[in-house]
Amino acid sequence: MPLALLALALGAFAVGTTEFVVMGLLPEIAGDYGVSIPTAGLLVTGYALGVVLGAPLLTVLGNKVSRKRMLMVLMGLFVLGNVLSAVAPTFGLMLTGRVVASLAHGSFFGIGSVVAAGLVAPEKKAGAIATMFTGLTVANIVGVPLGTFIGQAVGWRTTFAIVAALGVLGLLGIARLVPAMPRPEGARLGRELTAFRNPQVLLAMAMTVLGFGGVFAAITYIAPMMTHAAGYSDGAVTWLLVLFGIGMFLGNLLGGRFADRALMPLLYVTLGGLAVVLALFTVTAHHKVLAALTILLVGALGFATVPPLQKRVLDQAHGAPTLASAVNIGAFNLGNALAAWLGGLVISAGLGYTAPNWVGAVLAAAALLLAFWSAALERRAPAKDTGADRAGALAAPAPAPVPVHH
Repeated sequence: MPLALLALALGAFAVGTTEFVVMGLLPEIAGDYGVSIPTAGLLVTGYALGVVLGAPLLTVLGNKVSRKRMLMVLMGLFVLGNVLSAVAPTFGLMLTGRVVASLAHGSFFGIGSVVAAGLVAPEKKAGAIATMFTGLTVANIVGVPLGTFIGQAVGWRTTFAIVAALGVLGLLGIARLVPAMPRPEGARLGRELTAFRNPQVLLAMAMTVLGFGGVFAAITYIAPMMTHAAGYSDGAVTWLLVLFGIGMFLGNLLGGRFADRALMPLLYVTLGGLAVVLALFTVTAHHKVLAALTILLVGALGFATVPPLQKRVLDQAHGAPTLASAVNIGAFNLGNALAAWLGGLVISAGLGYTAPNWVGAVLAAAALLLAFWSAALERRAPAKDTGADRAGALAAPAPAPVPVHH
């Protein structure tokens, strides 16, 4: 694997830390600002919606510059948002900082996925994407638990200041290691939009919304769930997040390894398993050992869907992959926003802190049904491309050789 993938993984580490660390600090942030836990959950929803908005917007704007330069601009925006979050005197400004940081998220992973896939041979694309996303999973093993510990011990503002510094390191890594790739030739909005005429692209994105949304329904409220239902102390949330991160890391490896070989069967297993495990979480959340094991499984099964879903979008949107890839990252976060909101609703309705697990189970089961539907459509026309694919393939320019630093 080229060193450029390590630079992308470093940026992903910074982005992943800020995305997930807020969930371990919801009680502290809510207490400082004098708001309820469901209201503090808007920091998750707002971040996710910012990703949904920023992914297509900044990706389209990014077509006017080289991909490397756009990745650097995105990391700069990410740093700005986290600095604002660290110093925000009011909850409203804190939420604004989260949204500013989130605007860079979708385009970073979307453009980064295309860059990563273009750095390796075709049969290694899913593995390259998984390598970049390793930064995100390692963030949940190291960055998020450490950030949670620091936030609880010193103050959550310190955590966001450290995240901003991580963003600076990510920016420097991209500037040094990512090859100077040219601006995408002929990348026009009309051409990129042809990908969305393919129903398989839309189905893959819908699976992304519902499948990963199932994970966030539970994990958004993991801190109050574990302290109130399982009886863990506030400090124990740190190592529980380590378990979640380890699960994500293992799931990412699994997804990257098998997505190139058996993509749809992998989705059947992971989405079905995720639905079952989330349903069981409503029971296991009341037992310390079983709750910890379930958190590990939720992370593994949930993140095992990421490389195959991202690869499926890239495969189905060939000829116009950049916008589709970024929008699919937005789809992950649309699911996050939907799930965090629905989870807050069931808690506010008095159903308890374990009720979001039922929400997650239903969302994951719905994603599994869409996977079966997508496969059935594909079997009906096994040798046919959609009109969107043909148009994109005919319009796509031949890729130019890209220098790679090893």
